[in-house]
Amino acid sequence: MSAIEEPDPALDRRSPADAYAAFRAGQMSRSLTNFAEAYGFAFDPYQREACEYVEAGSGVLVAAPTGAGKTIVGEYAVFLALEQGRKAFYTTPIKALSNQKYADLVRRHGADKVGLLTGDSSINSEAPVVVMTTEVLRNMIYAGSSTLANLGYVVMDEVHYLADRFRGAVWEEVIIGLADSVQVVALSATVSNAEEFGDWLNEVRGEVKIVVSERRPVPLYQHVLVGKKLYDLFAGVAPTAITGDRGPSSGAGRERRPEVNPALTKVAQQESRSVRDDSRRPRGRSGKGKRSVSFGSGRYGGAAHRSNFEDRGDRRRVTTSRYDMVDALERANLLPAIVFIFSRAGCDGAVRQLLSSRLTLTNATERAELSEIAERHTAGLTSADKQALGYATFTEALVRGIAAHHAGLLPAFKECVEEAFVKGLVKIVFATETLALGINMPARSVVLEKLVKFNGETHADITPGEYTQLTGRAGRRGIDVEGHAVVLWQPGLDPRAVAGLASRRTYPLNSSFAPTYNMAVNLVGAVGRERARTLLEQSFAQYQSDRSVVGLARKVARNNSEITELFERASCDRGDFVEYAKLRDEISRVEAEAARDRKLNRQSEAIAALQQVQRGDIIRIPAGRSTGWAVVVDPGVAGHRQAPQPQVETEDGQVRRLGMVDFPTPPPVVGRIKVPKHYHPKDKQTVRNLRAALESRLRELDPDLELYRPATMDPEAARRVAELRAQLEAHPCHNCPDRETHARFAAQAIRLQRENDQADRQMARRTSTIANQFDKICQVLTSFGYLDQDRDRVTDEGRMLARIYAELDLVTAECIRAGVFDGLEVPQLAAVLSTLIYESRRSDHDRFRPQLPDRRSEDAMVVLRRVWREVSLAERDVRIERGPEPDIGFARAAFSWAAGWPLGQVLQDNDLTAGDFVRWVRQVIDFAGQIADAAGAGALRDQARRVVSSMRRGVIDFVPDEPDGAPDPYVADDR
Repeated sequence: MSAIEEPDPALDRRSPADAYAAFRAGQMSRSLTNFAEAYGFAFDPYQREACEYVEAGSGVLVAAPTGAGKTIVGEYAVFLALEQGRKAFYTTPIKALSNQKYADLVRRHGADKVGLLTGDSSINSEAPVVVMTTEVLRNMIYAGSSTLANLGYVVMDEVHYLADRFRGAVWEEVIIGLADSVQVVALSATVSNAEEFGDWLNEVRGEVKIVVSERRPVPLYQHVLVGKKLYDLFAGVAPTAITGDRGPSSGAGRERRPEVNPALTKVAQQESRSVRDDSRRPRGRSGKGKRSVSFGSGRYGGAAHRSNFEDRGDRRRVTTSRYDMVDALERANLLPAIVFIFSRAGCDGAVRQLLSSRLTLTNATERAELSEIAERHTAGLTSADKQALGYATFTEALVRGIAAHHAGLLPAFKECVEEAFVKGLVKIVFATETLALGINMPARSVVLEKLVKFNGETHADITPGEYTQLTGRAGRRGIDVEGHAVVLWQPGLDPRAVAGLASRRTYPLNSSFAPTYNMAVNLVGAVGRERARTLLEQSFAQYQSDRSVVGLARKVARNNSEITELFERASCDRGDFVEYAKLRDEISRVEAEAARDRKLNRQSEAIAALQQVQRGDIIRIPAGRSTGWAVVVDPGVAGHRQAPQPQVETEDGQVRRLGMVDFPTPPPVVGRIKVPKHYHPKDKQTVRNLRAALESRLRELDPDLELYRPATMDPEAARRVAELRAQLEAHPCHNCPDRETHARFAAQAIRLQRENDQADRQMARRTSTIANQFDKICQVLTSFGYLDQDRDRVTDEGRMLARIYAELDLVTAECIRAGVFDGLEVPQLAAVLSTLIYESRRSDHDRFRPQLPDRRSEDAMVVLRRVWREVSLAERDVRIERGPEPDIGFARAAFSWAAGWPLGQVLQDNDLTAGDFVRWVRQVIDFAGQIADAAGAGALRDQARRVVSSMRRGVIDFVPDEPDGAPDPYVADDR
């Protein structure tokens, strides 16, 4: 027999790709081979490449789509740490993800080797592998914790969170503060500037490799649901949005963007013919008509939905009820699905709609298992708590395979939904966008009801990055061969705009880093002020600023060249036309500045005047749709924190609540009439009587309108303009026949000069921006005595501040020093502390008016607000952004809970959702713990600890039981 074996015929039939994969697998190290054997699938090339970099001793940044399996790289770092006898920390941005990752690693390595540290939990904290929130690691670094000894690897999951405006700075603090010997494994969603972020990591951490994958392991197909019919978004039915070989983001797909399905274009054309022309649509609140909408807005598309269709059957055909949506998804075999609705109330309302339709998506076996999951997760809740939380409605929907998932939901309820959905038992989940971040809940399809959301200020179209993040949930690796993204048709929707969202990779990662008082005292205490300043200059924020300066410098150089050419073209044989053009520009500038100043002055005067308006005053409304005479029926003065919003009855008998937009100038008061004591705007008779009285009084007064027109210009500004005009008319170029031709060129040159001046100011601000901000913060800290005069030593007060991590950290420390919290009972202290951390949602103000629970709390708040104002004045003096004003919106709820009130009564009296209540109580508990640590031995420490113990009860302290048995394959396969 020959010594050379014949090749295996089976191997000869392998594809080139399979043969290469087998070859690469044979090249893997022993450690990586052993690690890979524990998984039931072959690693993708990017996963293997990143793991090899980690094993070689490099840091690594892995940027890949949701569900692509980038956590494999983080888990390999954990594996190597255990193999080498070193420690590994696995950090996440949210507690729920930390809990989930802890459970995963315990199943893989055993409970004795894995610990958990979050604000709520401390389990086996000295284990070789510890899962924690990023804030916990930041606090360890500042405290110089002994737990950091022998730390070899830090995995930073969801590192793109550093763009978060509230918490993003923590990631940069950790990256900058970790010892050089620690390898950082950063896992990020696909971002369009991964290379820039990786370059910064390489600069501050040493050798960091960048591994970017744009390929989804499960192809994603795009659809639009029109009525009950599901259309493919693209002709040719190619998967899109970073999907792999056939998509527009890779390979040949980049050469030509896929065509929009002609059938969808036809639907849009038919709809546009049946909808009235924009110019004939009802006017909006502003009275200026509706704006054009690319994606549709409002309940089913905003104004476009309310426009009249020639055939009512068309509306029923193109819009989709939620029942029809679920039915269409079920018929297309696209369940389970996540339906993103950008509203908590919308999610709950959708569940109620399906409940009322008697829809059931589960069989008897599934319903029994869902009941068991619900009972297990809520076993520690009392019957009274369950009733207060709406448990019966929640479970009725759950066992039918329907659920909501949002921040307002009780954590135990959310955990029910997550476990049931991962097991394939819940078929449809209505969720807010927070579900797209971190939590492991993949679906076969993702549905977007709208492509418009409220961004905190206005309703705006979602961005391509947001679209990619949301639809990235579709397609479960190891379960589905493809995922599906479905957009519901909204009247006014443009299929081409949706196609643009689905095929663009524009998700930039921008730093939100800014120094804080707590950060400053911790850094100065650890390394001294100069070293701290140098460290902050290494932040990603400064890196991005410095890179932008290069672009600005290029812009200035280009402008200078063009300015020279334009001034040459503006030259005049009668004199210096540049001088003449600058006189004209100065006149325009002074006039514009005077107009702006006058507007600001008039607005301030308007607010002052409105604060003096009384019931029955006859005023002149200077602007807005109610322009004219009116009588005040309610002054609407809510206090110094808000501008007045008077309610008036106008000349035509309309009763309206006005805002500052109606008062660009002060309203003149020309007289007064008596408003009936029991006047009510819905009582037509009293409204008519008051209107008649107003008309009669106005006839008597016969006011001259000219008396109420605002002045045009400040006398000083008018004098300056007159001088400049005299110089202009005396200039030799003024009578040049080509004056206006020369002026056009000169005006362009002056505009470019102004751009250069602005760019120079931007460059000056951006160079050492973070360090300059740090200097200002140190200046404030020194003025309050938290840093020594030599600015290189932290005082005892500074060490107290170093233990406070709230946004109003300096205000809190000053309150401790001023004795604001001294002598408060436990419920009162809980209420007052809540005001320093709570942030009301905009919708909270519409539901109830917040108030403090008792007189003693009010007295403490008077002093607390005085402290806040003192700090704000110091911040104003050095020109740094002021901290938010204390918010009393949660004070009454915190007081009631700390006083031992039952859950149902607290929720009802304060109009709170269970999820919000639990989240804010836990934050008050955490904050009270910080106060106890910062205050040191004494009465305040004891009282703060009593706040913690009194509030940590019932639903707050409730931890559901863990399920028995082996890990579910749905969890294990979604890598």
